[in-house]
Amino acid sequence: VQLQASGGGLVQAGGSLRLSCVASGSRSIISVMGWYRQAPGNQRDLVASITSGGSTSYAESVKGRFTISRDNAKNTMYLQMNSLKPEDTAIYTCKAVHPALGTYWGQGTQVTVSS
Repeated sequence: VQLQASGGGLVQAGGSLRLSCVASGSRSIISVMGWYRQAPGNQRDLVASITSGGSTSYAESVKGRFTISRDNAKNTMYLQMNSLKPEDTAIYTCKAVHPALGTYWGQGTQVTVSS
């Protein structure tokens, strides 16, 4: 399974970005997908996750601002990020858990929010 993340960039505070993560190499549905982020000097933290059935969870810091979604037919996950803050600046990485094949990580995409 390969994960390809995209959609990062530079945005002003209050702006929006939409991240995408496409999973390829698997014909079966991936059970759980999630977005993690890591800022310089910090550990990598979970931002949001979504199951194949659509159940979601969010870090407290992004609730009400970020929305995670997925298209199972396309094995694609999205993260809509609104009302971005400078503290959201980080490298965002997607993760996928396949019930039979294991856990996979994509490459990161940089999100920079200027004040």
